[in-house]
Amino acid sequence: MSNTPFLWHNGRIKLWADASVHVSTHALHYGSSVFEGERVYATPQGPAYFRLAEHTHRLFESAAIYEIDIGYSEDEINAACIELIRANAMRSAYVRPIVFRGAGGLGVLPKDGAPVEVAIMALDWGAYLGDAVEKGADVCVSSWHRPAPNTLPSWAKAGGNYLNSQLIGLEARRGGYDEGIALGHNGLLSEGAGENLFLVKRGKLLTPPSSAGILAGIIRDSVLMLAADLGVTVEERDLPREALYTADEVFMTGTAAEITPVRSVDRKVVGAVMPGPITKQLQQAFFGLFDGRTEDRWNWLSFVNAGVPDRKPLLADSGAHGRAHKQMEISA
Repeated sequence: MSNTPFLWHNGRIKLWADASVHVSTHALHYGSSVFEGERVYATPQGPAYFRLAEHTHRLFESAAIYEIDIGYSEDEINAACIELIRANAMRSAYVRPIVFRGAGGLGVLPKDGAPVEVAIMALDWGAYLGDAVEKGADVCVSSWHRPAPNTLPSWAKAGGNYLNSQLIGLEARRGGYDEGIALGHNGLLSEGAGENLFLVKRGKLLTPPSSAGILAGIIRDSVLMLAADLGVTVEERDLPREALYTADEVFMTGTAAEITPVRSVDRKVVGAVMPGPITKQLQQAFFGLFDGRTEDRWNWLSFVNAGVPDRKPLLADSGAHGRAHKQMEISA
């Protein structure tokens, strides 16, 4: 992963090095941030976001849960995401919009003087779990559980939630695994450190329900729709830990992880072939969206260059603070 020339910060395209925050920023002390992870894929029609509108809508839902006023409309954020890819002349990217309470004094409850800041970064980033997309990931069931639903809202993609994910991931790496899987507060399967979880048993696709302390993933939703389109029976239901050891196939999904098959769980081999036939079928359908093999019947792709004339980004004055420039100063 490497930085790019430009990012978007508080309404303007800026040089990467010109975007900074103060050490008193509320989000640094109390985790008061919400964010998204989005991918831009290279397609025959040029770079295209995958389900951009849905990602942006979830960003606003996450902010609403924590009473954070983003200060821009969903259309404005979508336009900024598109413009950033154009400014960086990228064919593909991992994109990170983030909304956070800024500098304005300490205290758990944000003060009136703690402004909300909004930034968008676009990065070159390959597969989240490396070559596991092809060879399969080795995972373990973590000793750390997901929080109960009445403690932290799992439907919000909030920065503070990922402290739990860090514990799960760190434990897995120390044990020599690629990733960790968490149980919920009730001891049943929840999700990975940063991925949703799917199992295949006797030709049926199984996944923990959205009430299992999971983030309701957009790739998860896409897989459910692709599976239905392919005629695969899907069940969202509670699953015990041992379901992982008796499954014919296991895979994980996420914007960063995409569709990653699981080769082993707690060093127990999963299935007879890798990836399994249903996992492979879903991978082909998903990645086929970006090379034309799969028809985009759901209008999931937003093409970066569609109907937009070529132009150079307008750089922000490095001495100006973004909230004084609420207008979208990203075009000439």
